[in-house]
Amino acid sequence: MFNIGKIKIDKAILLAPMEDVTDLSFRLVCKELGADVVYTEFVNSEGLVRGSEKTHKKLKIDDAERPVGIQIYGGNLDSMIEAAKIAEAENPDLIDINAGCWVKNVVGCGAGSALLKNPDFMQKLIKGVVDAVKIPVTVKTRIGWDENSIQILEIAKRLEDIGIAALTVHCRTRKMGHRGEPDWSWIPRIKEVVNIPVVLNGGVFSAEDVKRAFEETNADAVMIARGAIGNPWIFLEAKELLNNGNISTIVDEDLKIKTCLRHLKLAIDIKGERRAVIEHRKFYSGYLKGMHHASKIRSELMQYYDYNSVEHCLLNYLDQLKSISNSEKEVNTQIS
Repeated sequence: MFNIGKIKIDKAILLAPMEDVTDLSFRLVCKELGADVVYTEFVNSEGLVRGSEKTHKKLKIDDAERPVGIQIYGGNLDSMIEAAKIAEAENPDLIDINAGCWVKNVVGCGAGSALLKNPDFMQKLIKGVVDAVKIPVTVKTRIGWDENSIQILEIAKRLEDIGIAALTVHCRTRKMGHRGEPDWSWIPRIKEVVNIPVVLNGGVFSAEDVKRAFEETNADAVMIARGAIGNPWIFLEAKELLNNGNISTIVDEDLKIKTCLRHLKLAIDIKGERRAVIEHRKFYSGYLKGMHHASKIRSELMQYYDYNSVEHCLLNYLDQLKSISNSEKEVNTQIS
């Protein structure tokens, strides 16, 4: 049971915080499709403390996406405490601390998974945040820095002792990055030593993966990261599989293209048309993956700066796809 503050959800499915992906528009799409809890992109504590407008915009949340968490990261205790207070003022349902990001520019400033190299400081920093705010604080981390320094069981106990409300564990080491298979066997071992909710992350790319994760590990929740990029229906499919034993939703070209347009409309409402259309370009590859002549359409979409042009292009493309499908059906009927 994912039981944090006022949040109480059985077999919760969470959208992971992802830089340049989980902005408000994408979170709203995932929420509409069944995500139980969503998280902002990870927010730089130093940027917040220094008053960066660009950084502060990442804190923007909407009541329609609740429950929602704001994730912050940093390697300086004072900055993290101040950033947590700034984040709390935006009224999220929880604050999450990033202690798992593996990329060099984050680790290089002592943040993210770099905290795993110094458990004493990690505990001190997180306790500082827990004590500074009134809302629940959670942590997302990895099983260890590398295969020779896996201390997740001890770290989990120490973090529970200082008052975190839940722990999400990406079941790879920092050294692995996104390479190799995540070791889910750590989740039940962590649950044996703590009483707070434990969330599984890593290697979840389908509804079947979600179901298997719950069955194999008894995790209190499953967090989906890259598996949701270009495939936000994974939440809907997972819910159907968990609740009904099968997936009834058909994720076809029509649904993909209309969801892509819905996503863009939400982004325009939030960011303005030109900026939203430009930033939406990074999502076309995922939404159009596997479709006939998708690369040609993606190239065409890169030329546009307004919604009407994008909509016209995609709906025309959808008509072409339906025409191709009908032609193939006619040929198959004649052959049979």
